[in-house]
Amino acid sequence: MHYSNKQQDKYESTTIDLRRVTRVVAGGKRMSFRATVVVGTRMGEVGLGIGKGLDVAQALDKAKTNAKKNVMIVPIKDKRTIPHEVEGHFGAAHIMIKPAAKGRGVIAGSSVRSVLTLAGYVDISAKILSSTKNKLNNAQAVFVALQSLARKTS
Repeated sequence: MHYSNKQQDKYESTTIDLRRVTRVVAGGKRMSFRATVVVGTRMGEVGLGIGKGLDVAQALDKAKTNAKKNVMIVPIKDKRTIPHEVEGHFGAAHIMIKPAAKGRGVIAGSSVRSVLTLAGYVDISAKILSSTKNKLNNAQAVFVALQSLARKTS
């Protein structure tokens, strides 16, 4: 038997955005990568993290570590949906999340779907009401909505 002293990772992760970014310095442009990662247990815990690095692997690793530091606990009604409708705003992003009937599944698009799935919601409906396509802001708007939901139910 082989025992590892490293704790088993309980979080699943999904990369929602990966970009090459540049910083202008005196000698020209410095390239780096920015990764946005969502982690979750599918049982009411979800987190969002951003990481930058000189290569993709380093950026993803930093983002995953950052996401684990920003994990929040969200309420799940009947182990499948949210208790009531809620909206979230972040920057130009505006998201509406509604409970769905049993068996409907996760009805959401883009990064919103990733966040809600990793949070553990099975039947839920979400709509991006703004015209922004920014995945990071849309994901953060979902977190704002879920935070307001957590405050109202506790």
